[in-house]
Amino acid sequence: MSGIFKAYDVRGLYPTELNEQIAGDVGLAFRYLLDEEDRAHGNTIIVSRDMRVHSEPLCEALIDGLLRGGLDVMDIGLATTPMNYFAVGHLKAAGGIQVTASHNPAEYNGLKFSHSEARPVSGDHGIPLLEARVQARDLPPADDAGNRTHGDVFASYGERVLSFLDPSEGKRLKVVVDAANGLGSLYRPLLERMNLELDPLYFELDGSFPNHEANPLKLENLRDLSARVREVGADLGVSFDGDADRAAFVDETGMPVGCDLSTALIAGELLKREPGQPVLYDLRSSRAVGEYILECGGIPARERVGHSFMKATLRREDGIFGGELAGHYYFRDMYYADCALLAVVEVINLLRRKGRSLSELVAPIARYAKTPEINFVVEDKQAKIQELAERFADGQIDYLDGITVQYEDWWFNVRPSNTEPYLRLVMEAANEQELAPRREELIAMLGTPTS
Repeated sequence: MSGIFKAYDVRGLYPTELNEQIAGDVGLAFRYLLDEEDRAHGNTIIVSRDMRVHSEPLCEALIDGLLRGGLDVMDIGLATTPMNYFAVGHLKAAGGIQVTASHNPAEYNGLKFSHSEARPVSGDHGIPLLEARVQARDLPPADDAGNRTHGDVFASYGERVLSFLDPSEGKRLKVVVDAANGLGSLYRPLLERMNLELDPLYFELDGSFPNHEANPLKLENLRDLSARVREVGADLGVSFDGDADRAAFVDETGMPVGCDLSTALIAGELLKREPGQPVLYDLRSSRAVGEYILECGGIPARERVGHSFMKATLRREDGIFGGELAGHYYFRDMYYADCALLAVVEVINLLRRKGRSLSELVAPIARYAKTPEINFVVEDKQAKIQELAERFADGQIDYLDGITVQYEDWWFNVRPSNTEPYLRLVMEAANEQELAPRREELIAMLGTPTS
């Protein structure tokens, strides 16, 4: 069991690390995570799952545990993680659990949790409390078992997302969508209602991911999408991850667009409707993101990495939107939760409204030279962060997430991964000539990159 309780969720190899016994215990312990606000929403937990072969037995074990703990369950079956969040908010449930390992390979599985109104279960207290209960086997059943019902929120979810599609006439875009054999496949009926020439790629549900890993952050997983965009002359390419809570875009030339720059573009679209609103971005994002938000009349807000932190801050600040470099996009109007499909809608709105290519729209924001995240295996992470602080003491330093050091013409962030045994480096400079020597200097300090 050790190591499966992560900062944001539960995740591990099936069945050696995560199995039906543990899923049932988590279900039985989940009632202890419910707070006063949850209880005010009743006693029902929304449960759904992804398409992995072992998701169904894990889901059944989880539901059994929830019921034995005295909670009612609405089982919405096969659903994307954003659909689970939407169901929690839309149906005014006490909380939700999605059975999924997201973008991880087929041998993994996991559990994602939320409070009422799709509020995140914080890694600062929620997940450790759950872990302590499960490990201590402090799991007495409730005096009265809960009841199980079945529901379907697809129609309501679809109507909500499509309500943001600009109805004005524009170019009928040709869009290639790579579902990676994951839950993005469920969105096909909604994509077909967007007046697109849709070219679906890998839309057959298959939790073994036979074509490529369902992780759009890895460039190798975008190769087929990029090639198809070029082959058919598409206007846009979209790639979803396994549970469809993340999306990455490629432009009409097949070039991947950084998710931080996608965040900026979407923020600009939303701020035209509601200027003066806060917009969140994670601290790995290009400086251009905050600059562009200001230029569009918004209030930029920098936040640490992770959906639980982003959602909580977006709700607290009543921000209109937030985005992460990892391809998560959070919308006030979707209960401050992830909605990758709504991000797709807003990019389509932008392309139609502007009548210009995505590469043309991105170009003014791609102002700096930037690295992707570079991973290093470091035994003593805190000591290495202290070493960096001493070496770059003349810079502007903050510790919002790991260490960020900023200079006038370049900056870097090094942070411990919340899900893997790495220190992660991302950095940016005014141009490639400035970036290259800085990158070499930091790599020399951190060791041999693993990716």
